[in-house]
Amino acid sequence: MRWQMSGGRTPRGRVIQRWRRAAIVGLAAVAVALSGCSIQITSQPDPSIGADTMLINADKGNPFFTKNFNPYLTNTRTASRWIYEPLILINPLDGTQNPWLASEWSQPDARTIVMTIRDDVTWSDGEDLTPEDVAFTFQLLKDNPSLDIKGAWQHLESVETEGGDVILHLKTDDAPSLSILGQTMIVPEHLWADVKDPGTYRNETPVGTGPFVLGNYNDQQYSMDKNPDYWQADSIEIEHIILPATNSQLDTVSRGYDWAYAFISDVEGTWGAASEHNSWWFPPGGVIALMPNLEVAPFDDVNVRRGIALSLDRAEIAETASEGYMKPAGQTGLILPNQEQYLDPSIPDQGMITQDKDAALAAFAEAGYSLDGDRLVDGNGEQLEFALTTANGFTDWTRAAQTVRSQLADVGVKVTLKLPQPAGYQSAISNGDFEMAIGGMGNGDVYQAYNNLLSSEFYVPSGEPTANNFERYSSEKVDALLAEYRETVDTARQAEIVKELQGIVYDEMPVIGLYYGGIWGLFNDAKFTGWPSEEDPYMIPQNYDSAPLMIFTHLKRVKGDDR
Repeated sequence: MRWQMSGGRTPRGRVIQRWRRAAIVGLAAVAVALSGCSIQITSQPDPSIGADTMLINADKGNPFFTKNFNPYLTNTRTASRWIYEPLILINPLDGTQNPWLASEWSQPDARTIVMTIRDDVTWSDGEDLTPEDVAFTFQLLKDNPSLDIKGAWQHLESVETEGGDVILHLKTDDAPSLSILGQTMIVPEHLWADVKDPGTYRNETPVGTGPFVLGNYNDQQYSMDKNPDYWQADSIEIEHIILPATNSQLDTVSRGYDWAYAFISDVEGTWGAASEHNSWWFPPGGVIALMPNLEVAPFDDVNVRRGIALSLDRAEIAETASEGYMKPAGQTGLILPNQEQYLDPSIPDQGMITQDKDAALAAFAEAGYSLDGDRLVDGNGEQLEFALTTANGFTDWTRAAQTVRSQLADVGVKVTLKLPQPAGYQSAISNGDFEMAIGGMGNGDVYQAYNNLLSSEFYVPSGEPTANNFERYSSEKVDALLAEYRETVDTARQAEIVKELQGIVYDEMPVIGLYYGGIWGLFNDAKFTGWPSEEDPYMIPQNYDSAPLMIFTHLKRVKGDDR
């Protein structure tokens, strides 16, 4: 998903985010019983792929690739975000800000950010990157709001250049805007100025500043070649990257991938057993949640949402969905223990909601529902039922949905599952074409997490697309709190606002937390070493969005003798 957080994942957040890419159906086991024998699945690398070439399971066709390298579109090719780079590279695990196309920045006052643009960067066609490119990009997002996937113009008043600097004038005193504005991917003015409709532009011959350029392309596989003029070319030891369109369950383990992003059953017995060079790191990256469409009855009634929340055994859901890799999550939107410093101690049990069927039925009763035999019915005798949407192929999410269905059946609620392909899932949640969906909340930046989840800036009625706030929540109180957070540089007051926001999420349940969502990093160090790990968490181990830009600079080729 990659899993999708309520945020531009990804979820693309996409976390998120936009949504989780290439989540793979789990393998039953690496040892397969067949006629009384045990067959060991091993990795079989393609001998035609050289030692300087990386095979990555990071993109997925449906079933074939569409040639789209517009980095602002949700259905862009994964590698478009290795071609285009941001001003600041953020580690979503902890919010660390790394200088990227901006070499440094300052905030001379609360409404002004000054970014110094590197003067040694060229576009892959040889033209220089300039501050004017940066200013043009921000104007492009303003003129085409559907491309403003990070919500930059929620914060910006105007943009100007001065020498080697770009000056960002903010609408208000805006403390958290730096990390949001810094994630803007920059495109070249000399090519994009003539694009008639950037919102539908596929950008089939991309020109960026990043470490790779597009190589060979067809609808089943494409390749990336090292950009020899990259401003960090000395740090890139990968010469070529190959990305296939289709990856079966077995391919992830057996095909010889150098890097994959996938939930996989029995990771030690499958991926780990397939090669002595295989390793993995699964840090928590957000909260997987039930996401009700608040514009669809009866989910506009908080008592129905509370009844559903109280009906669920999160420990069972987490164990079943993630095979024990991830823990149950609370209802605050925080990722614990990473963000424990923000937790409101007055919220019981760190926000964890315990299954309580009697309390659930009492909450449903407040909404006008009662048990009739094994059916929970309204005053007209109609059973409470709804469709739960998740993406086909996101096996952990599907198992979570199946467990939710079973647990809600125990209190008389009928749930059916809808499993569109990932692109169809993304379209459904973006356009509000769902009753309830598996989605997410939370990321490393607490302000951005709550803003993406709750801000009315992202609110549009069902039937219109949005990049965040998929559940269609709207609250003047919450908007005021988010605005106050932006306007204050008082860290103590910011902490109090975070407590208020988590209290609202806990009480109003705009989404219902289930368990922590994993970042499913699978690595092979036969050809390249330096992968992020629990011991060296320099970047989130996902191979989508901008995170690979940092990881590529850390990877080192294994020398022939060592290999």
